[in-house]
Amino acid sequence: MSYQQTWKERAGPERGMEGQELPYVLIDSIGGKHGVFEDHVEFLKKHFQLSTMKEYLENKKFLSEKIRAIYMWYHKPVINEGLLQSLPNLKIVASSGVGIDHLDLKLLSSYGVKVSNTPFAVSTDTADFGMTLMLASSRRLVEGYQMAISPNREYFPADWLGAEVSGATLGIVGMGTIGYKVAERAKAFEMKILYHNRNQRNKEEESAVGAIFCKKIDDLLQQSDFVLLSVSLTPQTHKLIGKRELELMKPTATLINISRGLVVDQDALVEALQNKVIKAAALDVTHPEPLPRDHPLLKMKNVIITPHMASATKKTRRLMMENMTESIEAGLRGLPIPNEVLL
Repeated sequence: MSYQQTWKERAGPERGMEGQELPYVLIDSIGGKHGVFEDHVEFLKKHFQLSTMKEYLENKKFLSEKIRAIYMWYHKPVINEGLLQSLPNLKIVASSGVGIDHLDLKLLSSYGVKVSNTPFAVSTDTADFGMTLMLASSRRLVEGYQMAISPNREYFPADWLGAEVSGATLGIVGMGTIGYKVAERAKAFEMKILYHNRNQRNKEEESAVGAIFCKKIDDLLQQSDFVLLSVSLTPQTHKLIGKRELELMKPTATLINISRGLVVDQDALVEALQNKVIKAAALDVTHPEPLPRDHPLLKMKNVIITPHMASATKKTRRLMMENMTESIEAGLRGLPIPNEVLL
């Protein structure tokens, strides 16, 4: 039986309110490890005819000409030249989240395919989480929890202390949307805010949060009690923080990473923590994810690691899905694409 016949048995191609056939969009799967959230499917099906990778591979002859967009959730489906060659009518790839290091932009551009992401959808939650990691690390929250529930604990030591956040100096590396929102939150903690960025923010933006621009990252590293990374992963930011940079930091400083794992040289970080070059680290991202279960970072009491969850709230995931839908529809209609990623 042909795929066309099978689809008709399933009530035929999906149609919009005005009766037109909905555009075909390729997704990895529904549910499971990397699939589109099941509670998003109903919304998506009002806008698109969804085809999973499994359906596509089983019905290439019919679907290769039909598919016009890829909905990339959790970096899936993987896009390579073979897939692009098999989708002659592909117009746009909508990728969830901010990072685009999993995409070959030059390759996509060579096939005339546009790309979008969802930077603004994730910025608020990611900034909140950056502050969460700072507070949890400085006040030794995880250690305190483990102490409180320990079955053999008979008393809480009076000299078990954390570090102050209010009034401390925060250095933000990467003052984009997320970095600036972190600064807004840090201002409420009366922190001194330094930042390093490719471009200096305008005076009004700096004044609003009390931020001071450091043209050289070294100046920021030497002065900060907390260094927070919120840069995109590019060839220029790959291992941006290595042995030299860690040695410039205060021995009482904490490194917080809410960007990408490869922005930090993890071997150098392990060495710096073991040798007390810096005090602590709080990481929402590592490389790889998850780390091997015997990795030294997993055994250190002065390290907090979370499973890349900075933007993981129901509201934000829903907003990401809606943003991706808007971008695909705009791209297929030849309209300006919200959050288009440009080379």
